[in-house]
Formats: sequence, structure tokens, C-alpha cells
Amino acid sequence: MGTTLLIGSCEPFSGKSALVLGIAQQLNQSGHSIQFGKPLATSLDWDPNQGPLPQPLIDDDVRFVGETLGFEADRLMSSLHLLSPTTATSRLGLGQLDAGEGFDQLRQQVDNHDGLTLLEGAGSLNEGLLYGLSLPQLAEGLEAKVVLVHLWQDSRSVEPLLAAKQSLGEHLVGVVLNAVTPEEVDSLERQVVPTLENLGLTVFGVMPRSPLLRSVTVGELVRRLDARVICCQDRQELLVETLSIGAMNVNSAMEFFRRRRNMAVVTGADRTDIQLAALEASTQCLILTGAGEPLPQLISRAEELDVPLLKVEHDTLATVEVIEQAFGHVRLHEAVKATYAFRLVEEHCHLDRLFSALNLKVQNV
Repeated sequence: MGTTLLIGSCEPFSGKSALVLGIAQQLNQSGHSIQFGKPLATSLDWDPNQGPLPQPLIDDDVRFVGETLGFEADRLMSSLHLLSPTTATSRLGLGQLDAGEGFDQLRQQVDNHDGLTLLEGAGSLNEGLLYGLSLPQLAEGLEAKVVLVHLWQDSRSVEPLLAAKQSLGEHLVGVVLNAVTPEEVDSLERQVVPTLENLGLTVFGVMPRSPLLRSVTVGELVRRLDARVICCQDRQELLVETLSIGAMNVNSAMEFFRRRRNMAVVTGADRTDIQLAALEASTQCLILTGAGEPLPQLISRAEELDVPLLKVEHDTLATVEVIEQAFGHVRLHEAVKATYAFRLVEEHCHLDRLFSALNLKVQNV
């Protein structure tokens, strides 16, 4: 019988996948046998009008981790249920709150594995209760250890961790604080971490906020905005890290744009001066709102610079709201993000302490 580790969080999009990748990479390189899965799938495109759920039910996050680390198919564990409006309505209507017979099969799969079973929980402590797969239920049913990845803003951020400690009890082995303002990382480690440890919360790492990991592809913006791509259709893999609104005079805009990097610039379709200025800066895509079409010279310049030009039906305010909701709320499914996640975990997490707490012998950690 091996070890089971659950990576969970108190709130959605806390950065669990980055820690999963970092842990799995180091153990994989050390020769440990790892199997990985998400008991409750949360990242899977499925249209209930086109047929039943695919079987085996492999979450997209699980596939990405497997592809990134070169895992064979038998090391990727299928999910028991999919978190979606359709499945939730069905379970609620039937009054089903238990995980079903699939949970016994999951427990057997975990028990029969001699190495580490690495599992990623749903988006919060209690998400999955409707499926019998909340983090506390998984920890109890699988006799698993739990590490929480937690977004840290200020000292009030400790309250969800204290609540999680009460709920998880001895299953909780520690936490990783994430998305910390970079200039506050050192002071947090010196002043706050010792206090948390005195409260019984072992801290395995303090990771700074990363614009890259919070970034969104141009293609994702196209999908969310239902945008028309005017040019550079093949450049939708570009990553957008920041958002700028071109509503000022052109001189102010040029100065502002110079201080930004990897932008999506939102501006009116009639502001050709702003649009041309944005193309000369670190712009990943230009999003035009309002009536009118871009001038031919703008399209020509965007094509020369390989900058996708998008046209949306929304007004500027609505467009900005959609984009802001996307930042930090997309999956870690790009190779460049995975590479950065490896480095971030290696530099800012004390995985040697975690592996020691799990009684895992790892060389060169």
C-alpha cells in the first residue's frame, strides 16, 4: 500500500495545478511510481445533447499533466463524476449525495498502488458534496493526506485555513500560500509563516503572484467574447497577461502602453490613432468595440506585426468585464505555463519538508 496525497483549496483557481506539476515532476525524476487523477472532473468539454459522458472519464487537467510529464495511460486515473449543471440537476433530482460504487473501485485502485497516488480536489473545500466527493469526504474515505493551496491577500486570509484545519483534522499536513505580491514574499516568510506554524499550519511554500500563470490565450478571449478574428487567425496561442483600455489621447496612450507588456488593448473601432499606437507596443491582440470597421492600413500593419485583430459586438465596458473575469480563471494547459510552474515550485516551495512528512525518500530535492 502506497501513499495518497490530495491537493485541495479553500477557493477556486488557487493554483493547485502548478503545485501538482511541481510535485509530480520531482517525484517522477526520482523514480517514484505515481498515478494521478481528479475524482471529480471539473475541466471537460461535454455537450449532453451529443451523447453520454465519455468513458473512461479523463479530466482535461489530468490529460495535460500526463502529456507534460510523459505518463503512460495506465497512470492516469479516470474521474467518477463530472461537475456540470446537467449532472448536478440529475443528481439533485434523484436525491443522490453519495459517490456510488465507483468510490469502492477508486479506493481499491489507490490501495493496490505501491507508489504515490496524487489526486487533485475540486475548486473549494466543500465543492463536490453533491457528488460525495468533497475534499473532506475524499480525505476520510481514502485515508489521504491533504495539502491546501491558498490565495493569500492579508492576515484575514488565515480564517479559511483555520476552518479547513477544523474540517480536515489530522488529514491536513500543510499549506502552500499562493499569489502573494512579489515584494511581500520575504516579509511574509519572516513574520507570518512562523505564526501560522505556531497555529498548527505547516507552510510548505510561499509562491509569488505570476502574471504568466494568470494569463489567458487570445483564443480563449475569442471564445469568451464571441469575437470575429479579422487577421492573424493562426496566432491565437499568444498569451495575454495584462489589459489596457485605449480611451485617452494618443500621446498619453503611447506613454502608458510602453509601461505594459503582453497586453490585450480594448478600444473603439473609430480610434485608429490609438490602434496604431497599440500595435507598436507589447500588444498580443487588439480588440475593437463599437460600430465601424478597421481601416485597411490598420489591418495591414497588424498583419505585418502578427498581432491578432478582433472585433466584438459588446461595448467597451462589457468587453473589459469579460476579459477581467478570464484572468486567473483559466486552466494551466500551455507548455510555457507548465515550464514556469516547475520553476516556481522549485524556487519557492520546500518540497523536501513535504516529502518527509509523507515518509517519501527523494534524492536531490
